[in-house]
Amino acid sequence: MSIDLGRQLFSFAGAMLILVAYIGHQLGWMSARRAAYNVLNAIGSVILAWIALHPFQLGFVVLEATWAVISVWALVLPRPA
Repeated sequence: MSIDLGRQLFSFAGAMLILVAYIGHQLGWMSARRAAYNVLNAIGSVILAWIALHPFQLGFVVLEATWAVISVWALVLPRPA
């Protein structure tokens, strides 16, 4: 099974977005309560979920789709003052 270079680069970009958010949070550069953290996670996980659909990979689709839904949900929830 060969994945073309464009899909590989798109997949890499999605993974990097999620990793930037994770590393930023772990190192204290980014708060999980801030929109930027959830935007990076949402965009990265949507990219990876789309990649996982072609060819279909159930576990990967479930993981990334759930990650995207939770990230978007966190964006739209009201924030405490």
